[in-house]
Amino acid sequence: MSNRVSQLALGAENTKLSTRKTKQQHAVDDLLKRLSEYRNVASIRDVRYLETALSYRDQLSAVFLLTGSIGVIKSYVELFQKHHIPVFVHVEKIGGLSYDQQGLEYVANAIRPDGIITTKIQVVKKAQKLGLTTIQRFFLVDSEGLANITQSLAQVEPDVIEIMPARIPEVLHKVREMTDIPVISGGLLRKREHAEACILEGATAISSSSQQMWEKSF
Repeated sequence: MSNRVSQLALGAENTKLSTRKTKQQHAVDDLLKRLSEYRNVASIRDVRYLETALSYRDQLSAVFLLTGSIGVIKSYVELFQKHHIPVFVHVEKIGGLSYDQQGLEYVANAIRPDGIITTKIQVVKKAQKLGLTTIQRFFLVDSEGLANITQSLAQVEPDVIEIMPARIPEVLHKVREMTDIPVISGGLLRKREHAEACILEGATAISSSSQQMWEKSF
């Protein structure tokens, strides 16, 4: 009897995992489609610009939330999801939100964004197991940055990587030679020609906190 119960429990768990993976793949496919179509992500660092980003929703691939606290972040997520805009929460930037196992479970089950942004390998691993789409952010300040990307991707592959800052587009070409994971480039973008240079060097899309960059897709 106990073996039968164990088998049923295992079967139910496997079904749950399979369903979670299917939903996650659909979410990833939708994100990649939107990234290729609009090539433009609004990175929101100030709550005052939530409505501004929403007004440009027809020009945006997705929204990155880098502002808010655990008490209000769910309402921000729902604001964009109501208009069918994928929204990603930077779990290291939200006040009162931890990114340990319990914190990520809260994100996945209560806040329920389309995915998360993080700089940390272990957070990517945990988030993927919870069915969250993952975007891993890398900072390239010197040649060691490229080596760090290689080492990190050898341990875990996020769904998308974000390269910061964007004002070194020639480095994007080297990143594209390292991996076929879609790349978003962001940081220090103020002019459209800078964003276009990143796309020419292989970025799938750009992310920016500049409202002028949100006005028109690329």
